[in-house]
Amino acid sequence: MGFTAETAKVIRTEMAKVIVGQEEAVEGLLVGLMTEGHVLLEGVPGLAKTLMVKALARTIGAGFKRIQFTPDLMPADVIGTNIFDLRSSEFRLRKGPIFSDLLLADEINRTPPKTQAALLEAMEERQVTIDGELYPLGTLFTVFATQNPVEYEGTYPLPEAQLDRFTLKVLIGYPSSSQEEDLLHRYQQGFRARELDAAGLRQVAGPETIERCRAEIRQAVVEDGIIAYLNQLVRATRESVHIALGGSPRAAIALLLAAQAAAAIAGRKFVVPDDIQRMAYPVLRHRLILRPEAEIQGLRADDAIRGIVAETRVPR
Repeated sequence: MGFTAETAKVIRTEMAKVIVGQEEAVEGLLVGLMTEGHVLLEGVPGLAKTLMVKALARTIGAGFKRIQFTPDLMPADVIGTNIFDLRSSEFRLRKGPIFSDLLLADEINRTPPKTQAALLEAMEERQVTIDGELYPLGTLFTVFATQNPVEYEGTYPLPEAQLDRFTLKVLIGYPSSSQEEDLLHRYQQGFRARELDAAGLRQVAGPETIERCRAEIRQAVVEDGIIAYLNQLVRATRESVHIALGGSPRAAIALLLAAQAAAAIAGRKFVVPDDIQRMAYPVLRHRLILRPEAEIQGLRADDAIRGIVAETRVPR
């Protein structure tokens, strides 16, 4: 088992002290973090999306900040601004919450496009510009944004340019009956989501650990046949009769990186077709725009991806 696989295992084990189930979602968080990407989390309220990111930050010793996105939130509330200090008679920077390691953008689709756009430079360049001056962000800087899939009133759908900045879109579903029963037992025995210290959650990795994982992931072998297969899948999204806008070259790169991360987390030093197929859904689902007639038929992005995966020949 490689270093990345061992690291992912101890992080997952530690997070399991406060998170019941959600193995796929936790893997998505780890893939995003270890590929220097960003993750969009979609699910109804009450599924522990915030707790998941807080727990991840605690286990890797990273800084954590949360922004509650609202219709009246301004860009300066996100990135910060220069304010005049009367005592020193000069301007000084009051940093916004974006200056953190793991940033939770809660209900990102509740704020207008102008404020959503304040995240674009930070997500792409790992820096922000305030009054013409550049300020770098940390190497661990990762945005985890949440949105509610069923509440549309008073929301501002994310534009394609913003969605394309997210490496993955992870769907958070309801726990199984046994998992929910386990959760109820934990609360009956005194567990409280706000009291992570009482739950015994501790740091099991650090920034240098994550950097080492990132280096190992980049070394994962991807054979020519696997690259050709990945390319065929992404290009097929542009040619599908059900899809109006398919995956871009950036989507193909994101799928390559996510597949390498999935392989390393599974303990392999090479990528197999299954890695491509599994990661195709979280990498592509938010980048595709279906044709109106496909939506009328009840088709979803995941359905279109499933059809493309089924029709694309898998390399031997």
